[in-house]
Amino acid sequence: MKTYLDCLPCMLQQALRTGRIATEDERQIKQILDTVGTMIKDIPMDRPPTETGNIIYRIIREITGVADPYKDIKSANIREVQVMYPDLKRMVNNSRNRLLTAIRLAIAGNVIDFGVNKEFNIPQSVQQIIDQDFAILNLELFRDQLNRAGSILYLGDNAGESVFDKLLIEELGKPVTYVVRDGPIINDVTMADAVDSGIHQVAEIISSGSPAPATVLSLCNDQFLKRFDNADMVISKGLGNYESLSGVNRPIFFLLKAKCHLIANHIGVRENDIVLKALNIGVSINDRNRSINKYRNQEK
Repeated sequence: MKTYLDCLPCMLQQALRTGRIATEDERQIKQILDTVGTMIKDIPMDRPPTETGNIIYRIIREITGVADPYKDIKSANIREVQVMYPDLKRMVNNSRNRLLTAIRLAIAGNVIDFGVNKEFNIPQSVQQIIDQDFAILNLELFRDQLNRAGSILYLGDNAGESVFDKLLIEELGKPVTYVVRDGPIINDVTMADAVDSGIHQVAEIISSGSPAPATVLSLCNDQFLKRFDNADMVISKGLGNYESLSGVNRPIFFLLKAKCHLIANHIGVRENDIVLKALNIGVSINDRNRSINKYRNQEK
């Protein structure tokens, strides 16, 4: 997915919001905005906005000296969802369609997002999404791929969301590798966050190697790229991963809430719709690998 003009003011808003979380020093916040504002003219519009996000958050770290501005917020989100976990688990257990309910809850967790300019309430969002119709629901393709899969690669998104991911992983019934960011960026899930959420109890956890707020293949490490090449099934959570991977000619299942109108338009749904979208199912291995290598080698 390319960068759109409407992404540019959003980037400045993210920089301002995160700067204020990182520091109360108005001079440092102004320096962040000056630096980000100056770089806007050089942003490559043909590349995903998550690649620019990586640069913006590096600027914030360098100016404020704060490596993980969202650390306390992430911990609070994880604790809040863990309190809800027994009720969420009962909801899955009592459902007539356990897999679909677990998918719904995994998408409900996608609302915990500080990369978009929207407020959220976790319990309200869970109830709303339980009652909400899917705009795209490729459930039968998902079931078919799941039944045939020997290995599943699950690309995580936000820290609090990972507790919801655990519910879905438990329903998949297959060996799962859960992928996290290489280091703190926004409120995205890191290795430490995933362990706090209990993901290590149900899946192997690895880092993608990407410091960006998404799975940017050109920034990923060799261990992840090998898993990405060879996994029988890839499940991708959230907007950032969609931005970075929607152009890769590889079978992927995207689970997300379309919180951004640009991404909603790109998918072909309305803003705030929920989506389980299958992409490139039936693509040959040779075509898949050619596309992956193209994205992997960009900017190297």
